[in-house]
Amino acid sequence: MKKTEVGQDLPAPELISRKIAELGDWRGDTLAKMRKLIQQADPEVVEELKWMGTPVWSHNGIICTGETYKGKVKLTFAKGASLKDPARLFNSSLDGNVRRAIDILEGETVDEAAFKALVLEAVALNSSGKPKASKKAKA
Repeated sequence: MKKTEVGQDLPAPELISRKIAELGDWRGDTLAKMRKLIQQADPEVVEELKWMGTPVWSHNGIICTGETYKGKVKLTFAKGASLKDPARLFNSSLDGNVRRAIDILEGETVDEAAFKALVLEAVALNSSGKPKASKKAKA
């Protein structure tokens, strides 16, 4: 389905809802579920659209982005390398110095409690005012 150009002046949450509806498949269902978990974990989360319509969830800085590709939904945590991930949800971008991502394939599920904990940890890091510099930034 073609992406809607009409209504780009609408609030970001409505545009995100439209994007999810336009996907019309498992990717939309997955993105909607992850969005709901983010909102449950942090009721004060701010939804934005950036970078050619990519959904972004923020609280004192970016928590994560929600990208959809043909074969996966990718949730990229802006400061993921600084987050503890005892449930090992991160399965992509593991070699980066700053970001970490969760790739969700069709039929896969994510541990909801662990995901919410990761969101809350990202909010706490953003709110701490102490961003952890990457190794490259220190050089």
